[in-house]
Amino acid sequence: MHSDFVLLTSCNLSAVIAQNSTIKSLFLQGPVGRLEALLNAGAENATYAAVVCHPHPLFGGTLHNKVVFHAMKALNSFGFPVLRFNFRGAGLSQGEHDLGNGEVEDVRTALDWLDAEFHLPLLFAGFSFGAAVGLRAACSDARVKAVIGVGTPVVPVAADSEAPRTYTFEFLRDCDKPKLFVSGARDQFGPRAKLEALVASIPEPKKLVVIEGADHFFEGRLRELREAIESWIKEATMA
Repeated sequence: MHSDFVLLTSCNLSAVIAQNSTIKSLFLQGPVGRLEALLNAGAENATYAAVVCHPHPLFGGTLHNKVVFHAMKALNSFGFPVLRFNFRGAGLSQGEHDLGNGEVEDVRTALDWLDAEFHLPLLFAGFSFGAAVGLRAACSDARVKAVIGVGTPVVPVAADSEAPRTYTFEFLRDCDKPKLFVSGARDQFGPRAKLEALVASIPEPKKLVVIEGADHFFEGRLRELREAIESWIKEATMA
């Protein structure tokens, strides 16, 4: 057994699992009303707290999305408390969808809450729309020490009720925090060549993981997604 491993009895292993599996339902006070949220509790000696943002609400994206759930589980496996929330107009959150503009402020609300609640360095992860708007808030926030973009949309995306929206990522050129991008090789909103070009244009430290056979929603490849995040978290926060 590796010398860094801790031998756990069935009793204290159960205690660790129980502690990290506690889920708290709450509302955050956002810029245009309450934001529905879930907090997966962390360990008492947690070293980071994290937020995970969901995909496009007009496509049915909510905090219960499978990709968001697996990103949360990856972060929570290290004992970090992890907050998921519904953007304005999604689920029980008040307000209306704001085409990715006001949603940046929703992310800042979540970061503020985590900071006030835990007083720990913060981590950010977002999936699709959640990555596009959340990275904008997280990269400019000194409290956030590392960021993760999952299924980052680098081509125009739109629901039936809005015109195609092109997300811009020029702000990443000033983001010198550790950055992980995970996408599927068959991601219809993140063509490999375009994503590689984006990652090449931004400063270190950075890592791009492309999961072969995976589409935008990582159907059948969620385990690989989780493993990619867990491996990188070890590099970025525990080196």
